[in-house]
Amino acid sequence: MAFHTYIMACRSNTAIYIGVTGDLVQRVTQHRLGAGSVHTTKYRIIKLVYFETHETLPEAIARERKLKRWRRAWKDGLIAEANPNWSDLSMEASFT
Repeated sequence: MAFHTYIMACRSNTAIYIGVTGDLVQRVTQHRLGAGSVHTTKYRIIKLVYFETHETLPEAIARERKLKRWRRAWKDGLIAEANPNWSDLSMEASFT
């Protein structure tokens, strides 16, 4: 089973959320339905802009914790490097 560390953003890309899941498609759907977290619901964070796949849950959690400690500019740079237009990657995630 694969685990994912992911970053979601609001439409204007001003608010982001970093999380971990074993089912990325289901988790993105939960966020979009307002069942994700209080933060994602409050700021309407519905766009998957970055994700990584890990073989184990501890690896995914370690990466999530590391990313959460990063400065916002570093997170923005990571996203921009992989997804320059901050496009919604949820269709790509459905094939992982």
